[in-house]
Amino acid sequence: MDPVVFLGPSLDRAVAARTLDAEFLPPIVRGDIDALLARPHPPCVIGIVDGRFLDSLAVSPKEVLRAVDAGVPVYGSSSMGALRAAECAPFGVTGVGRIYDAYASGAVDADDEVAIVYDPDTLCATSEPLINLRFAIEDGVAEGEFDAAVGERFLAVAKSLHFPDRTVANVLRGLAAEGLAAETGTVAETAAERDRIAAYFADRAPDTKAKDALALLRALRDHIAAAGAPAPPEPTVTKAPEKTPDSGRATATDSDTVTHTPPGRFERARS
Repeated sequence: MDPVVFLGPSLDRAVAARTLDAEFLPPIVRGDIDALLARPHPPCVIGIVDGRFLDSLAVSPKEVLRAVDAGVPVYGSSSMGALRAAECAPFGVTGVGRIYDAYASGAVDADDEVAIVYDPDTLCATSEPLINLRFAIEDGVAEGEFDAAVGERFLAVAKSLHFPDRTVANVLRGLAAEGLAAETGTVAETAAERDRIAAYFADRAPDTKAKDALALLRALRDHIAAAGAPAPPEPTVTKAPEKTPDSGRATATDSDTVTHTPPGRFERARS
């Protein structure tokens, strides 16, 4: 009765394995939980981070709740896990992290905020989730990295893009095409502001999906420890693993510091 975690591009598998001794499975699709429950020995707890939806049926809330009804606790964070946890929290599913909180509170309600494209063989992301961009901009404005009006324009351009095309580089190109000061009247020089945003995403912006995935793994550790099972020691993560595009085939995924992958590395190999 080991824990099972559905994990894809949100967090490097090696980092996850050092955090929690679990069976890590690819991003969840419909039928995966039912298959776990049909095992002779179902998992003691299920964690959902990433899930597929573009080329497969997404896991349904009803399937998630079948695990709860069977006595198997379910935790969700970061991506598909945050969506399903927000929907199923009143019925016993536990949500973890900043992204879950945003959905649960209604501050964010669009599913495509967590949508990305990733390579199914390498699990490397080839686009950027809008939710990551949203929280990075929010933090950057709070830390004085750039003006709030600039951040608003950045997010507006990002939201206007179809989710497979959302990369920092593409958003910056969009800003260059329209001009940062067009609607806001800011006196900041457009190119300089773009450079500041690019530098921020290159080495200081948070990767909220990854941080939330780590928080879920720690929550599972606590759950297992409370149930009396030993948990492995926690690793130290100083920088997020690089995400590099591979084939770019579409499949619709501290100290405690996880940083954002530099712009350009999310460029897709396909159109």
